[in-house]
Amino acid sequence: MNRQVYLDHAATTPLDPRVREAMLPYLCLKQGNPSSFHSFGKEIKDDIEEARRSIADILGVRSDEIIFTSGGTESDNLAVLGYARKNQKHGKHIVTTKIEHHAVLESILHLERKEGFEVTYLEPDRDGLITPEQVEAALREDTILVSVMYANNEIGTILPISEIGNRIQKWREAHSRPELVFHTDACQATGYLDLNVEKLHVDMLTLNGSKMYGPKGSGLLYVKRGIKLEPLQFGGAQERGIRPGTENVAGIIGIAKALELVQANREAESERLVHLRDRLIEGVQRTIKKTRLNGHTTNRLPNNVNISFMDIEGEALILYLDASGVYASTGSACTSASLDPSHVILALGLPYEVAHGSLRFSLGHETTEEDIAYVVETLPPLVEKLRALSPVRVDEKYFV
Repeated sequence: MNRQVYLDHAATTPLDPRVREAMLPYLCLKQGNPSSFHSFGKEIKDDIEEARRSIADILGVRSDEIIFTSGGTESDNLAVLGYARKNQKHGKHIVTTKIEHHAVLESILHLERKEGFEVTYLEPDRDGLITPEQVEAALREDTILVSVMYANNEIGTILPISEIGNRIQKWREAHSRPELVFHTDACQATGYLDLNVEKLHVDMLTLNGSKMYGPKGSGLLYVKRGIKLEPLQFGGAQERGIRPGTENVAGIIGIAKALELVQANREAESERLVHLRDRLIEGVQRTIKKTRLNGHTTNRLPNNVNISFMDIEGEALILYLDASGVYASTGSACTSASLDPSHVILALGLPYEVAHGSLRFSLGHETTEEDIAYVVETLPPLVEKLRALSPVRVDEKYFV
């Protein structure tokens, strides 16, 4: 092993040292319970509220519209299940897409199978895009929730959330349907895209600390004032009773600091990563035949490269790369224990053989020109070796 190259930032990012420094007092010294009535507890509570205000300023919202959670999965679950259950008297129809994160899809699937909701699943085009027209055409008089992700976690395609939100807002007003709300999972967009919710026209928005160089086990859900959610757990008055339980104070301080840092540097970092991303794409396509870039060629996250290597199994290539010091993934970390092909790649209309050969390389703060050069040099002989052993042969029409 000559080098270690971490290219799995879409799964989790390393903790920023500045975030760790901000968290340390709450791990070692400031151990009071924020719900305690004494001055020690009140000090901790004040620190939490300061973190909440910091996040609210970045999102352009009120601080009481921020709910802290344990991560993106809980935030997505709370948005989908909490809103649907609380507001089902207004309708039981939900609109989403086939390429959502499983935290959204499985929550909606539960509502569909177990609680009598109807769901419209929108199909993306070959680049992973969903149009505002698709969303508007799916709306019905009994639609209460639309959930469309901001940027796809596997293929990196950026979806037109602002335009979709604007369409929903106008439809809601024209049909006098204030109960219709729009949720977006913005976990992958955090360090690269604008998160101002007024510009995005969203009513609920999910963020995850571990995707922005913050602590694992931290997350938040923006919920527009006036929207009512049914809690998923019970036993306390924390987070206005919507998310009870003693607060993860260090995690809250950490996610606030992480969001501040990545948003302040997002334009410069995006420009740097786009250059490295495109170098990796060009290098792979130049040196390895029979490959396909998944996702939109330009309207994609600055750090995302998802490529299908035909005639091989992606899991095998991951293991070969790991032995060479390159750490990537075959898709979402939440489904890494499953051997099923990516539901996102299949939703693009591609066959199982193409989906099974797809790899995601997601770049980050520490990624360098030398790292990219090493990956481009390392990949070709590994792919050649695996193809020599593989009985699979993919049709030429899928190479582009």
